[in-house]
Amino acid sequence: MYNLGMDTRTRLVNVAQDLLWERGYAATSSKEILNRANVGQGSMYHHFSGKRDLAAAALEQSAAAMRAEAEALLAADGTSVERVISYLERQRDSLRGCRMGRMTYDADVLATPELLRPVAETLGWIVGALADVVRQGIEAREFRHETDPEQLASMVVATVQGGYVLARAQQNPAAFDAAVAGAASLIRQQAGG
Repeated sequence: MYNLGMDTRTRLVNVAQDLLWERGYAATSSKEILNRANVGQGSMYHHFSGKRDLAAAALEQSAAAMRAEAEALLAADGTSVERVISYLERQRDSLRGCRMGRMTYDADVLATPELLRPVAETLGWIVGALADVVRQGIEAREFRHETDPEQLASMVVATVQGGYVLARAQQNPAAFDAAVAGAASLIRQQAGG
């Protein structure tokens, strides 16, 4: 599953990313990380001071990937409306949820500033990046002039995060798709004028 040819630190971070996504911080043990990465305990402590330090590195890496994906969609060709909807409709594994959003359900993450910081900053960054695209759309008259960029951007992010919750609760990706379709319809209605 994990390339044994990659360096130990990278393998540990990649494994921690996956386990955090699958189980959360509290439910992931250092032993599970070491076993899945196929490394000894000394290897982990050579690179990290412990589970928390490794988890922080894994969350930073997940945050960077999430930002890069969003940035690529939001900077792509097309109108502002198309780019916002493209972010909404991006292919996602709705039953797995969001790597960052899922961390907000973990009490240990919420209580640990170095773990919460990349989560909060990333979700905040996405709202800000979407709001910038909406502002561009207002200037280009693609969105109505009375559109509030931050509110619209927050609705988009909340729809994606809430869509994950609905899909996971019902074990049905159609619940996520319905939330996204509803938000896309509202955005199209808000556009123009």
